[in-house]
Amino acid sequence: MSFVDDLRNLDRNNVGGWPRSIKLFFMIGLFALIVLGGWYFKVSNQQDELANAVRQEATLKREFADKQAKAVNLHALQEQLADMKDMLRQLLRQLPSKTEMPQLLVDISQTALAAGIDTELFQPEPENPKEFYAEQPIKLKMIGTYHQFGTFISDVASLPRVVILTMHDVSLTPLEKTPEGARPSANQLLVLQGTVKTYRYLDGDTGKDADANKSGKGGK
Repeated sequence: MSFVDDLRNLDRNNVGGWPRSIKLFFMIGLFALIVLGGWYFKVSNQQDELANAVRQEATLKREFADKQAKAVNLHALQEQLADMKDMLRQLLRQLPSKTEMPQLLVDISQTALAAGIDTELFQPEPENPKEFYAEQPIKLKMIGTYHQFGTFISDVASLPRVVILTMHDVSLTPLEKTPEGARPSANQLLVLQGTVKTYRYLDGDTGKDADANKSGKGGK
């Protein structure tokens, strides 16, 4: 009798009476099923975990290499940072101090006057202290020509103290409307209007300025 005939004639109620070849076939099949099930539910998950661990290992190695490179250069970077801080302090010290600020504002106003500019408004606003410096906003309205404004800017840059002027919401418009199609002349009067900011160095009075600023805000 062949193997196929044995399979067809199996008695499910008498497993013990099955032919040896049939029993061996089912045992091998059951073993294979157990192995496949174990691989699917256990080994495949472990393979995924292994793959994740390999990727994480590569990432950690890169991070370690980066940190090691930084650690090797740490001393040089610290020295470079200290040099940059010293340079910043030296640059800030070139700005006007608190006691020099009132005279500086007068010098800027006088410089505009000397350049032939008509100053209709030159109004310093309250200071705004920062970490290392203080902002001094100035509302202004000036009337002059291109040449006069150029002279004014050049003369401000030549003042004994370093003067930084930044413009905020500043407009430059003709005092009188230019006829359509006509080119503006070099002597045409212009109106410079808006807010500029100049800056001073906080040297020893940082805390006082900050406290005064806070108390002023709190009292409002």
